[in-house]
Amino acid sequence: MANITLTVKGMCCMGCVKSVKGVLEAINGVSKVDVDLASGKTIIEYDAPIDVSVFEKAIDEAGFEVEQ
Repeated sequence: MANITLTVKGMCCMGCVKSVKGVLEAINGVSKVDVDLASGKTIIEYDAPIDVSVFEKAIDEAGFEVEQ
C-alpha cells in the first residue's frame, strides 16, 4: 500500500471536497482518500502502480488545481 499527499487549490465548500474525493476514488487501485478543506491536503492511499499525473489529471478535470 502506498500513499501520496497532494495540496488541492480551489476548494471552497464540502461539495468541492466531495467532488475531489469522488474523482480520486473512481481511479482503479485507489483504496482511500482523505481531503481536508481548510488546508487543501489530500491524502490518497492506493495499491496499484499509479503515476502521480493520473491523480493530477483527475483533479484538474474536476475543476481544481494541484499545487506544485
